Amino acid sequence: MTRQQERNVCIFCGGNFGNDPIYVESARQLARSLVDQGWGIVYGGASVGIMGVIADTALEAGGRVTGVIPQALFEREVAHHGLTELHRVTTMHERKKMMYDLSDAFITFPGGFGTLDETFEILTWKQIGLHKKPLICFDLNGFFTPLLTFVDQAAERGFIKPEHRALFSVAKDMDSLLKLLSTR
Repeated sequence: MTRQQERNVCIFCGGNFGNDPIYVESARQLARSLVDQGWGIVYGGASVGIMGVIADTALEAGGRVTGVIPQALFEREVAHHGLTELHRVTTMHERKKMMYDLSDAFITFPGGFGTLDETFEILTWKQIGLHKKPLICFDLNGFFTPLLTFVDQAAERGFIKPEHRALFSVAKDMDSLLKLLSTR
């Protein structure tokens, strides 16, 4: 299958597991579902946390997984060495740009600062018209509800244009997430 025929979804997620088993269970379910639907997965290239769970599960299901990892993290021995492809880049910005280039859609899974950084950069690129690729925030177990409340408040107070609030979708459960992705 050539790159033109492949569909790749980038998953922004963390290098930690979180403290509720729902995150690991949902990461596994998401990875298997994406492989079943023919999506390749692009992610941050680590073998740890939710990132490792998604990569390992997708690979076990016979999926394509492409990692993009900065040299500094590669050297800390967190790189996943069993991927379909692993790209080493110099900076975090290069990582985000390559993940963008390789992907047709984006999913934000619960995570930390890095997850938010990646999400907001891609969202900002969309806001200023650099792309029209879908971005879906997976509000698993209400994880992103406080952030979504902030975004809505910023829109109500005139800091985010109403049309920009519509630049990303929100899925509250796995079925909604997969349905939103399948319409892309």
